[in-house]
Amino acid sequence: MTAAPRWGVLLSILLLSATSVRGEALLGSGVEELLAYAREHSAELAARRLEAEAAAERVAPAGNLADPLLRIELQDMTNGGSSSANVLPARVGSTKYTVIQPLPFWGKRDLKRQSAQAEAEAMQGLADVSWNELAARIKTDYAQYYVLSRQLDLTRQVLDLVDRLAGIARTRYANGLAPQQDAIRVQVERTALQGELIRMEMDQHHAQSRLNTLLTRHAHEVLATPQRLRALPAAAQLDYATLEGRLQARNPQLFADDASLRAAEKGRDLVYRNRYPDLAVGVSPLQTGGRVSEWGVMLEVSIPLQQGSRRSQEREAEKVVDAARARREAAANELLGVLSEDLSALDAARRLESLTAGSLLPQAELTFQAALAGYETGKVDFATVLDAQRQIRQARLAVLRAQADQQARLADIERLVGEDL
Repeated sequence: MTAAPRWGVLLSILLLSATSVRGEALLGSGVEELLAYAREHSAELAARRLEAEAAAERVAPAGNLADPLLRIELQDMTNGGSSSANVLPARVGSTKYTVIQPLPFWGKRDLKRQSAQAEAEAMQGLADVSWNELAARIKTDYAQYYVLSRQLDLTRQVLDLVDRLAGIARTRYANGLAPQQDAIRVQVERTALQGELIRMEMDQHHAQSRLNTLLTRHAHEVLATPQRLRALPAAAQLDYATLEGRLQARNPQLFADDASLRAAEKGRDLVYRNRYPDLAVGVSPLQTGGRVSEWGVMLEVSIPLQQGSRRSQEREAEKVVDAARARREAAANELLGVLSEDLSALDAARRLESLTAGSLLPQAELTFQAALAGYETGKVDFATVLDAQRQIRQARLAVLRAQADQQARLADIERLVGEDL
């Protein structure tokens, strides 16, 4: 191979590597791809899934019969005293083999299986709770990451505007139309904005690190600049009565609590079944010398005499069921209260954004344009221009904060109802 083809192959490999790095760095332009990545790579979620799968593997054994027992009895080991003791079955007086199969009372195996199934469903519910909480945190942190990126862009735009104002102030000062104080004041404003820019860059880095941590990536890995926020659902989809029904039906925490309640009920029923005796059956061949000379069968029955202990166990099981039911009701009440708060906060943030973007921001822009024109003609002082510029910036920041609050409340509502709206 000549040198030119080798250089061509090397260049192709480098380009492919660079493309791969750029492709990985593009992760994060939208929250949907972050959620898909987290579902596949999250270590915490993987641990919860494995725990749920482990619990599911307990269901089948719970309803199976216990292993049979083998008992070997050596009788007359000295052959009536005619020989020394021996442990070989063919050289003792007789050897009795007993194979015993324990048989629990009717219905106990089914109750054990149903209890294990309910416990496995509770573990699956907890795995879904983990995913819901992780997804909500990713949605909220992504919205914050988006807002910080937009705040950085806005601050840089304002910094450019302040540079324009500095040019105007210098020109007016050079022409004797403005005091030197105006030029100094605009430099102070510019320095303050640069300080805010540094703080925002730090906050953006922290937000990126938090997202990477949630995604089980290295904290320093680069994320793409966020491009968009999720669209908010229509007001009709945010009806409390409708969402209450969806929460009751699909919330994974309530699903896990329901499963835990069923497991407690099956455990209580099993405790009551312990009032009845368990059985064991067996068959016993008897070996004499080198042959089987006799056969026997056996039936073993447990005698449930300790009624005081059983009554205590039954009362304990009833308390466990009552506690599980109360825990479920308390969780439902708490979740519904949080849902009501989130809906109210989401509506308030939406109205605040509409008011700020539709009324306050246009008014602030008109005020700034009027102040700037007045300053250029000497009708207003420079402080008025700076105040008008700050009003525009504060209004735009308020819009961004309202958008972030809406996204955070929407993420929490979706966490409560157990699905995206």
